[in-house]
Amino acid sequence: MGFIKPYLPEVDPDTFVSKPLMERMRILAIDWADNGFGSPKMVHTIYIVKLVAFFAIGGITVVTATSGLPALWHVTEWWNQPIVYQKLIFWTVLLEAIGVAGSWGPLAGKVKPMTGGILFWARPRTIRLRPWKWVPFTDGDRRNWFDIGLYLALLTSLAVALLKPGVHSDALSKALPDNTSGLISPILLVAPIALLVLVGLRDKTIFLAARGEQYLPVLVIFALLSQSNFTNMIVALKMVIVVVWIGAGFSKFGKHFSNVIPPMVSNTVFAPKSVRRAHYRDFRRDMRPSRLADFMAHVNGTTVEIAAPLILFFSTNKWVTLLAVLLMVGFHMFIISTFPLAVPLEWNVVFAYTTVFLFLGFPNWDGYAPWNMSPPWLALVIAAALLFYPILGNLRPDKVSFLPSMRQYAGNWASAMWTFAPGAEPKLNRVTRSASNQIDQFVAAGYEPEWAEITMQKTIAWRTMHSQGRGLFSLLLTHLPDIDTRTVREGEFVCNSLIGFNFGDGHLHNADMVQAVQREADFEPGECVVAWVESEAFGSGVQHYQLIDAALGVVERGTWRVADAVAEQPWLPNGPIPLDVSWSLSGSQPGHGARA
Repeated sequence: MGFIKPYLPEVDPDTFVSKPLMERMRILAIDWADNGFGSPKMVHTIYIVKLVAFFAIGGITVVTATSGLPALWHVTEWWNQPIVYQKLIFWTVLLEAIGVAGSWGPLAGKVKPMTGGILFWARPRTIRLRPWKWVPFTDGDRRNWFDIGLYLALLTSLAVALLKPGVHSDALSKALPDNTSGLISPILLVAPIALLVLVGLRDKTIFLAARGEQYLPVLVIFALLSQSNFTNMIVALKMVIVVVWIGAGFSKFGKHFSNVIPPMVSNTVFAPKSVRRAHYRDFRRDMRPSRLADFMAHVNGTTVEIAAPLILFFSTNKWVTLLAVLLMVGFHMFIISTFPLAVPLEWNVVFAYTTVFLFLGFPNWDGYAPWNMSPPWLALVIAAALLFYPILGNLRPDKVSFLPSMRQYAGNWASAMWTFAPGAEPKLNRVTRSASNQIDQFVAAGYEPEWAEITMQKTIAWRTMHSQGRGLFSLLLTHLPDIDTRTVREGEFVCNSLIGFNFGDGHLHNADMVQAVQREADFEPGECVVAWVESEAFGSGVQHYQLIDAALGVVERGTWRVADAVAEQPWLPNGPIPLDVSWSLSGSQPGHGARA
């Protein structure tokens, strides 16, 4: 691939698009293994410059300048200052909530424009997705001026807390007598916390985009503990990051995660082809994960993400702690190097810095160990609060987004494939939004239409390389005899163009979302058919699917066995995996001639 021009698969575009769907998936899955998404290196350069110059250098400059601290190049004088950590959290939440941090740019399905976020969320009549229908005063699925006011007020409150200088804290002065920068005033924390909750109750999209499941507990800890007991605040902050790590590590148990590693490594610009191919069992012939991929998944991944945080949390040995810190910083740097499709680069930088700040800046041997929390029962209360949604989300994934469930990049995702009858996809342009269909975005960015189509098909080939992709394609093959002539789109990318955000969470493009789209798109029966699947509940061994016709609603529910999905090749050479139908809409089938 070139610096400016994208890598394009070595196929004839005219004959390629006429091939059967699963033959196209075979070709593109193999191509992905060697070349990843194929974005021009300029795109990766843009991400690196944005991360280093805008987020890191820009953020540190803002934080130090507004806190009375030396300039950013005096690292030793600010890296372990508590207000620096506080304000970097606010800087991150602000950028995430605007939409210019994670899930930004071409690798997140935003090509032209590269920003979703505020362009959608500050615009009336765009789609709004409430998390719970039972919450009063949240009816409807369109954003109004009240929602926009709440959202802009949230951004303002974050900016105010970020830019205001710190105030004196007796608790901080007792712990660090030489500190002069203080802490963010607890009064300034009330509005961001309240507004993030209110916005989230009316629109889960913005709450998840702001990474509220992780940063809201941090803001609450700042508000409640910064003035009363500094040691308690630091230990509680350690508990937050340890729960996130261990929750993510725990979620990687099972059959899904090994399938994540090979396409993830294939997308890095740093790995040579020999390393990429080594992650597949028998390149080209058997594209299931190799033993190396299993090792990377469950030793370098699962084991490290559970063992190292526990060591950090309990260790009082300086060298052991230092080794664990370096391990976790390297862990996050590795994720950044792979440029995962949701591009959570800023999040990984924050976690790398947090690791150093909390566990080296305030180590256990200096009195910041879990047993130093006072009273001791407070640790149990905080742990119970932090673990509630991860436990519920793993047992009932239908009730909790995979982000509060702490299943970041575990491969166990709710996901979907959207399919359109010939000529039906442009109806999406009837939906009020701030972007066009993604194939049109690629064309606007300079791709020839046929290559834009093939590039879009690479995203669904990427999905086939994961466990749930094989189930989704099995569902489509079983129900849509005309699948080879349909336009098939990755649900996460469709979602990005419709609501300005996605982070791999299929809850953002479920049946409620399809219904919201249908209000304006007005598809005829069979024109837009969506295969949708929920995450696997812990230990269940199955994933629950829905087949949704935009015009008719859910027309079938059922399950497939995860073991069947991971046993197959991405292109399903043995045909669809078995589906266990639990319910179907009698007399109404999606597409033409489909069978339940």
